Amino acid sequence: MKRMLVVDDEPKMRRVLEFMLRSMGHEFDQASDGKEALAAVESGHFDLVITDLRMPRMDGLELLRELRKRGDDVPVIVLTAYGTIESAVEAMKLGASDYIIRPFEIAAVELAVTRALTVSVLHRENRYLRDEVSKGWNDFIGTSEKMQALYRLVELAAPARSNIFIVGETGTGKELVARAIHRASGRTGLFVPINCAAIPAELLESELFGHEKGAFTGAVRSRVGKFELASGGTIFLDEITEMPHALQSKLLRVLQEGTIEPLGGNNSLSVDMRVVAATNMDPQRAVDEGKLRHDLLFRLNVLRIDMPLLRERVADIPLLAEHFLRKYASELGYVAPRLSRPVLQRLESYAWPGNVRELENLMERAAVLSAGSEVKLEHLPENITHEHGEPAAVEKREPVAQPVGSLKPRVEALETELIRAALAQSDNNKSAAARLLEISERALWYKIKRYGID
Repeated sequence: MKRMLVVDDEPKMRRVLEFMLRSMGHEFDQASDGKEALAAVESGHFDLVITDLRMPRMDGLELLRELRKRGDDVPVIVLTAYGTIESAVEAMKLGASDYIIRPFEIAAVELAVTRALTVSVLHRENRYLRDEVSKGWNDFIGTSEKMQALYRLVELAAPARSNIFIVGETGTGKELVARAIHRASGRTGLFVPINCAAIPAELLESELFGHEKGAFTGAVRSRVGKFELASGGTIFLDEITEMPHALQSKLLRVLQEGTIEPLGGNNSLSVDMRVVAATNMDPQRAVDEGKLRHDLLFRLNVLRIDMPLLRERVADIPLLAEHFLRKYASELGYVAPRLSRPVLQRLESYAWPGNVRELENLMERAAVLSAGSEVKLEHLPENITHEHGEPAAVEKREPVAQPVGSLKPRVEALETELIRAALAQSDNNKSAAARLLEISERALWYKIKRYGID
């Protein structure tokens, strides 16, 4: 189902086109002239515009010209009883998909609609593919043995149709691997990433499956879901263990049957997308703890890729650090600074709980503080400069005898102290701090807000 906008000053013609478009299974909105049409386009997305040529206030050519001026590449079909060669040529120059003279055959308009929608999808995919091809599939930096093994695994896994499970700590580059697999796969559709932990549970189903207008309170228009958008391509489900069990059951059915049903809809849609899932915890442990369905793990874990930790590929640390320094120094207008030998030694001895993402954040800081000169130990945070790269221990306090009272404020005070210590230890990296505290990142954000921690 696509959303159409019909622009015509004759109500009778709008009714004819409404009947035709609804019979084709599409949604229909209408406007009586170009001004109304522009207001409608500003308030929502349309897959196709069908416009008359002669209308009051703003005619069809002016509407088409204004849409292109605003960078809107929505396909437009011009439908008019006053066609001329000059207006037809002008419409085509402005990017009209078709130019049809009235009176017309319904079949001719239906064909033009189908053709315009197909060409629009092809143009979108071609733009995407040109960008992807220009990048190449391998955006990784690293020559270590573990990275070489990862490159070989990506090359072997990419052409297969099998689902893939990527397992690794936060910051190891799981999405980067998923993108590389998609680029090397030869699939012509889009790469569609979605973070299951970042979207509230009550919204995630609509985000994945889409919904019809009126499916729930606030659904003022239909919306295409991520599964449909990824058809022909790859969908990347990051942090899949955060997906509610009820939704995991629906995902299992999608994997088994290759169909989806938007919320509030009655018709099933066929989808052909490859699923790449990822988690930062051991999948079997996730099953044991009730975070992941066993049958879903069986479906997803056809090919498994384990991401190497940064501390396991120390030889790549200088390459990565220099790459990030060049990136951020360039943004600041500096020549990339050099890493001093003491800094390199500390970087190579540090445990890197936040992996590559933590290193990138550190190099951004170093690029700012060094101001284009050599990066020295003074430009690094305390948890890096401490001997052996180990964070300073939280100050120990002798227990003090206190009268029995309410436990709640004392627990909250202790939680606040531990959270502050973990944030300091991880250089304010919330994901790394959550791992140190052995709680979820969502829980950490909740407690930070609740306790008013800066």
